[in-house]
Amino acid sequence: MNIDSLTSVLVGLAILVGCLGIIVPVLPGSILIGIAVLVWAIVIGGPLAWIIFAIVAVLVAGGMSASLVLTGRKLKDMEVPNRSVLLGGVLGVIGFFVIPVLGLPIGFVLGLYLAEYLRLQEAKTAWNSSWSSIKAIGLGAAIEFILALLATITYGIGVLIHFFA
Repeated sequence: MNIDSLTSVLVGLAILVGCLGIIVPVLPGSILIGIAVLVWAIVIGGPLAWIIFAIVAVLVAGGMSASLVLTGRKLKDMEVPNRSVLLGGVLGVIGFFVIPVLGLPIGFVLGLYLAEYLRLQEAKTAWNSSWSSIKAIGLGAAIEFILALLATITYGIGVLIHFFA
């Protein structure tokens, strides 16, 4: 196996981890995809590799930005403090290790609800706020994931052109 093939396979695996990282926020997501394709462009070289990297960079930057802006704006409009989301994230990570895979969403929802209940002092209002926050975060993650998949497809097209054109 030559260096181009080995690099392409390793970068493909890194992209897979990056896509999973968008779904499971414990792992790095879009940034990993961008860095992996940058490494591929450096190793492969040539105009095609750099064009593919530029397209991928725009897609992952757009996904990260959309996720941050849409989620941040919605949470700010709902007046949900960052500490509520942070507590949800911390309990999500703890939950991931206590209950493999399912513990992450369970811990996140529980942590977010707990923080909102402590803030709002009313169960129904805390749940409504938590549920709206989860939907906003989910929308941002979905947009980021779709753009990451488009970046993955772009990389795949670049690999096909590099090896078979």
